[in-house]
Amino acid sequence: MVKHIIVIDVVGLEFNHIDSGLVPNIANIAAEGESTKMEPVFPAVTCSVQSSLLSGKYPNQHGIIANGLYDRSNYVPSFWEQSSALVQTDRIWDKVKKPTKSSSLSSSSPIKTAVLFWQYTMFANSDIIVTPRPLHTEEGMIMWCYSKPVGFYDGELKNKFGEFNLATYWGPFASVKSSEWITKVSEYTMEKERPTIMFTYIPHIDYSAQRFGKNSSQVRDDLKKADDMVGNMVQKTVDLGIKDDTQFIVLSEYGFNDVHTAVPLNLRLRDAGLLAIRNIQDKEYIDYEFSNAFAMVDHQIAHIYVKEGFVNQAKKVLENIPGVNKIFTDDDKKSLRIDHERSGDIIAISDRDKWFSYYWWYDSEKAPQFARTVDIHRKPGYDPVELFFDQKTKSIPLDPDLIKGSHGRPPDPVTEEGYAVYVSNRKSGIVKSDLSEAINCVNIGQYIIDLVA
Repeated sequence: MVKHIIVIDVVGLEFNHIDSGLVPNIANIAAEGESTKMEPVFPAVTCSVQSSLLSGKYPNQHGIIANGLYDRSNYVPSFWEQSSALVQTDRIWDKVKKPTKSSSLSSSSPIKTAVLFWQYTMFANSDIIVTPRPLHTEEGMIMWCYSKPVGFYDGELKNKFGEFNLATYWGPFASVKSSEWITKVSEYTMEKERPTIMFTYIPHIDYSAQRFGKNSSQVRDDLKKADDMVGNMVQKTVDLGIKDDTQFIVLSEYGFNDVHTAVPLNLRLRDAGLLAIRNIQDKEYIDYEFSNAFAMVDHQIAHIYVKEGFVNQAKKVLENIPGVNKIFTDDDKKSLRIDHERSGDIIAISDRDKWFSYYWWYDSEKAPQFARTVDIHRKPGYDPVELFFDQKTKSIPLDPDLIKGSHGRPPDPVTEEGYAVYVSNRKSGIVKSDLSEAINCVNIGQYIIDLVA
């Protein structure tokens, strides 16, 4: 019987990798149980998919409509916020605190939840949490992780494994070292805390897929490294004597599309007179107050926020921008389950081989200073170019053509591009034997919840 569930999010893992020979440990898990294609929610980006996996709900219910949010009242876009309260529905740790039916787990002891490096977990109701939370001071940035129990990071993890280096987690020096630290902490948490269910994160394949493309040698090498980490976690359950009592669930958030250039939506809206600019100390900034339309971009999707009376004009502009594949308004958004008050008035999807940049300047000398820095919060869009470093300027380059992989679009059932994957060493009862259809991640999320709640 199952007493422990370990959910491992391997970003960038796809269904065709299972039989590729690159991930033998994950393939062994699948051979014991099952594997299938998983359809991400829209948009297929980290925060939206993770929130759906943890809640069993769609973005129009939990409110996480992208990796970023726009505060219409205060004219402030922000990305990668961390407060648990931003998720507008119960997640698995909330549900287990108020069970409504008998759990399928073979344990009568209280259910203990752990979540390591998943998004929107700061102040969450989980028993164990570790999430990066650097402190920004006048002297610079202090590396720190928020944790529960209080002191778990400062008093235990940092002493045993060293400080978590945020530079290995995102930016031009992002690397496999972030995944190595997280998985070591996961093994320690398994041993020290014995959680009933633990969610952990292996991010490093994501970096090489964006830098080099999904079929690059770098991605293949990183798949092997991720598989080794999964193998180490399986071995840890053997060492602890709990393997037979443990269900492993390995999944990803989305599949990648190879890209070769970006579409600067805000620049095109500026061309049309819809985006307003303020000049501050000879640098150009978006004037959110007086812009009639602006785009909050996120990989291959964008939320366009439009002032009343300008929707039709903005829609016509977007329809004529090369590289924009589809646009959605009003009832169209319901079909994507993205009809939420936080969503843009218009939603745009790029061509499969392109992505959306947030850029709005004609002259790179006019770009605000944060454009050339790793600044994940202030930019009105996700900026994958932060994965690169310009040796000449000692800063982040302003060259969107550097990016070779992106995601966010709905998966393509013809080419099968964009699907994620679900793997488990136990049969779920929801995977079709002929693998004729992908399972939506909302159904996977509800299945995981049903295992414990």
